Amino acid sequence: MHVLILGGTTEGRRLAETLHADATVRVTSSLAGRVATPRMPPGEVRIGGFGGAEGMARWLREHDVGAVIDATHPFAGTISFNAALAAAEAHVPLLALRRPGWAPADGDDWHPVGSLEEAADRAAALGSRVFLTTGRMGLASFAHIRDAWFLVRSVDAPEGACPPRMDVLLDRGPFTLDGERELLRRHRIDVLVTKDSGGAATAPKLTAAREAGVPVVIVHRPPVPDGVPVAGGPEEAAAWLRAYSG
Repeated sequence: MHVLILGGTTEGRRLAETLHADATVRVTSSLAGRVATPRMPPGEVRIGGFGGAEGMARWLREHDVGAVIDATHPFAGTISFNAALAAAEAHVPLLALRRPGWAPADGDDWHPVGSLEEAADRAAALGSRVFLTTGRMGLASFAHIRDAWFLVRSVDAPEGACPPRMDVLLDRGPFTLDGERELLRRHRIDVLVTKDSGGAATAPKLTAAREAGVPVVIVHRPPVPDGVPVAGGPEEAAAWLRAYSG
């Protein structure tokens, strides 16, 4: 069976490793190409978009894909909805692989919001030294804020509209708790902004914020398309595929 993994996440790479070890499965991982030096999974890899849902459906048919697993970032909403449309058009089963979201613990000061625009307004009201960990693609939502300083952490350098007062920290997780504690202290951070990405690799910043009494503005993740089953980890996704293929 030919399986297309829409990847770019740790879970997608781990699933590709699992399936690649099975001689009966041909694995192709598709990466968006937004990171300059992505961590490459085993098996075949394609980089770049499909040309929307119609282009993806055509690719599925042309490459005789038997199943699609959407293991993209929880906030990659457009590709997930295109995948749902494409899989339905090509009559191919689709599974969404989504790591569980984070849950607040005792002592957390979380401020949930529904969008980056809401996050920008809330952060500006809560502090003046903002640790912004939402990635480089959404910085335009914070570009109008002139009364706060931002520490922006991303894998690659930001492009386009950005906050006028900011420093950029190029880094890639996983991050340690001691490292996050020191970062908050050294930069005198008084508010953290993050997306509810889930997972352990970037979770230490939440613990460090709780310990330091720093409020956290957390953006809710978009929903999975209606009717698409969800697996919480690579093992569950592999089990779904085995059950489907018989």
